[in-house]
This record gives sequence, C-alpha cells and structure tokens, in this order.
Amino acid sequence: MRIALVAGETSGDTLGAALIEGLKKRFPQAEFAGVAGPAMRAAGCEAWHDIESLSVMGLTEVIAHLPRLFSLRAKLRRRLIEWAPDVFIGVDYKEFNLGLARQLKRAGLTTVQYVSPQVWAWRQGRVRTIGESVDLVLCLFPFEPDFYREHGVRAAFVGHPLADQVPMEIDRAGARAELGIDAAARVLAVLPGSRRGEVEKLADCFAGAAELLAQRYPGLVTLAPMVTPQLRDAFAARCAALAPTAKVRFLDGQARRVLAAADVVLVASGTATLETALSKRPMVVAYRLGGITAFLLRNLKLVKLQHFSQPNLLAGKELVPEFFQEAASPANLSSALARWIEHPEDVARLQAEFAALHSRLRCDGAERAANEVAELLTARVARP
Repeated sequence: MRIALVAGETSGDTLGAALIEGLKKRFPQAEFAGVAGPAMRAAGCEAWHDIESLSVMGLTEVIAHLPRLFSLRAKLRRRLIEWAPDVFIGVDYKEFNLGLARQLKRAGLTTVQYVSPQVWAWRQGRVRTIGESVDLVLCLFPFEPDFYREHGVRAAFVGHPLADQVPMEIDRAGARAELGIDAAARVLAVLPGSRRGEVEKLADCFAGAAELLAQRYPGLVTLAPMVTPQLRDAFAARCAALAPTAKVRFLDGQARRVLAAADVVLVASGTATLETALSKRPMVVAYRLGGITAFLLRNLKLVKLQHFSQPNLLAGKELVPEFFQEAASPANLSSALARWIEHPEDVARLQAEFAALHSRLRCDGAERAANEVAELLTARVARP
C-alpha cells in the first residue's frame, strides 16, 4: 500500500500525522510519502519536500510565488504518477491540493481532500470543481457534509483530531507549574500565527496590544509560544521595540501548555482559535491580509459569512471578538482582552459554550478519517 499526502502548513502537518498513525493500524506495511512537516515525518512519512516550501498566505501575496508553486506542483504530479500511490490525500491547503488532485484523478489515481474548503462560505460554485477533483472530502465540522450531499459530492464528517487530543478538563495549575509561573499570576498568551506572512502582518498590533495590557495590569505575565525559531526571532524583534513593559517570554512550541496556563489569549485566525476554544480559554481573534487582498474580498463581496474565527463559525454566532484588517489595532485588541479579564461571569458562560463545542467535535477524528479512507480503498479494490 502506497499513500501520498501533501500538507502545506503546521496545522495540516498535525492532522496529517494523526491520520498516518490511524492508517498504519489498518495498513501496517504501507509506505507514506509527499510534502510533510516534522510531525508527519515523525509519523513515518518520507518528505519529498518540506511544508515550508508551500507556506504562503493571501490572494495577491501568492502571486510572487506562483512560478515556484506551479513548478513544484508539476514536479509532484510527475513523481506521484510515477510512484502510483493507492490514494492521494491533500491535507488542507486547498487551492494547491485540489488542483493537484484534479490532475491526479484524471491520471486514474484515487484522491481525497482532508479538510473541506470553506466552499459553503464563498465561491460556492467551486463545489463542482471539488467533485471533479476528489473521490471523497473528509470534513472536520458537522454541518459540512450536508452541503456536499446537495451537490452530489461524497463527503463524511470525521470530527477534529484536536478535539480528541485536548482533554475536556484543562489542568491550569499543572501547566503553570511546568512553566514556572505563579498560580496567582494573570497570564496573557499571544499566538501571532504559524506562517511568516501572518506574523509579519500581526506582529506590531499584537506587540502593541500586549504592551497596553501590561501597562493596564502590572505584573501581567505574557507568553508567546512560537512554531519555529525564525518566527520567534521575527516576533521578538518587534516586541523588543514595541512592548518593553510586557517583557514577553518566548517559547519554542508548547502552545498547548501555554494555552492551559493562560487567563486570556490573543490569537491569529486559524486552527489556533479552535485549539484555544478546546482549551476553554477566552480569546480575541485578529486577521490581517495584504491591502489589495482585503480590498478584493470586501468590494467583490466574495465572502458570505459574518464571522471568520472557527469558534464563531461553529457556534453560528459571535462567541469571541474578531478584528479584521485595520480594526485589529493595539487599542481595540487590548480593550477586548481587558473585557474578558474584568468580566469573569462572561468567561464562565463562554467556557460552557466551548465545552459543548468540544463534545460535538470529540469523536476520534483521526480514526474516523482513517476508516473512511480504508473504506474508499476497499471499495476501489472490490470494484469489478
């Protein structure tokens, strides 16, 4: 059994690694290869390319990288067709993976997209292209398969592996002890993103917000868990310049432990917002794109959603404050964080919402995803 996977960012690397572990139980002799990060490599995936080669965000920001990305995708297509895997699984990173999957499906390979594009949110016409590109969509959220069924695309809700990995009850005292933080301290966690583009766009407003909050609450402990040393250095430079009072403490990784220790969280939009919700922590979410990209999204009315953070999308209402583009200012972010600190009754209500959300998503996601892939492969083998 040969299984190819392509992930394009840290969250996809985590999902891919959990899926590989599930597939190994069903196909112990399987070979795994593709585009992988450290988690997938540790799970046994041969990395033909590293995920860093794909980590680009934004519509217009991608343009400068298009020649390289097209070249990389062409090389992958040729190598995958030559390798002839039993299944190709695109892990998130939809625009790149769906285009590759379409080419591979035309060449006769079985293809899967793990993590649905938000096609129900914007550019709904893409669902036809998705159906032409993949044999199965593995959905992380329960409302997604119904949309695909309406358009004749095979899809299955598998839950989110993060919901299985994060415990229902969070040990704050234990996390603080491991990090050497006083049990009575007030703690802010700052997560500015896992991609360079994100960190560059959010660094100044996040550092500024941390500084304003530190001035407002003397003794505030500010922690910043960073995905890579390069991102840590980039964010640390901005904090040194803009947040001297905050005295931000930087950590390599350990995001889950930091979230467990935190009272409030300032976080970039993305999978980290879901992990924060599963950790039952009040948060403020920010999202910034390049100016041209933001202009196009706003003026062409491409987005059909009121919210962009995963907790709000799942709840269908605003559970946590969101700030987009210029609204993500230090003053706005720090004020919203302060409201959580000063209104513990609101935090208690939010934590009840997050616990209910956690229960909905906690359904052994990696195992269910592996089962769906195994069933697809079995059906293909059995077909006359």
